Amino acid sequence: MEETGGAERPNQEGFVAFASRAGEDAGPVVMLNLLAFRPDGGRERYEEYGGAVAPLLAKAGGRPTFMAQSGTPLLGDGSWDMVLLVEYPSRGAFLEMVGSEEYRAIAHLRTEALTRSELHPMDPIAPGGSAVGIERD
Repeated sequence: MEETGGAERPNQEGFVAFASRAGEDAGPVVMLNLLAFRPDGGRERYEEYGGAVAPLLAKAGGRPTFMAQSGTPLLGDGSWDMVLLVEYPSRGAFLEMVGSEEYRAIAHLRTEALTRSELHPMDPIAPGGSAVGIERD
């Protein structure tokens, strides 16, 4: 997502492509969250969002799998304050959660916490598969 003065502007083409696969039995999807906090309490506001979204995430069958403070990039020139991976059992579970009335009631906390963010859905590569010449065990 792009920087828009704190408000996130969804990539409509990305959401359409993501939703079009929701009916498939594609299994779990991992969402890569790249987060840049507002300097005036953004991290604390995001922690408030995290507490509010936790029960909704659990209800959807999702779970955070990795969270880290981002360091200085070795390649590229972008920087992020936090990187977060969240696994959902399916695309449909993610869409149902973010489309719920409960989520819409708290979504402003995330927006208010961030100057910019990106959200990338990722499909796991099957065991034994390869990606760009990288062999997996």
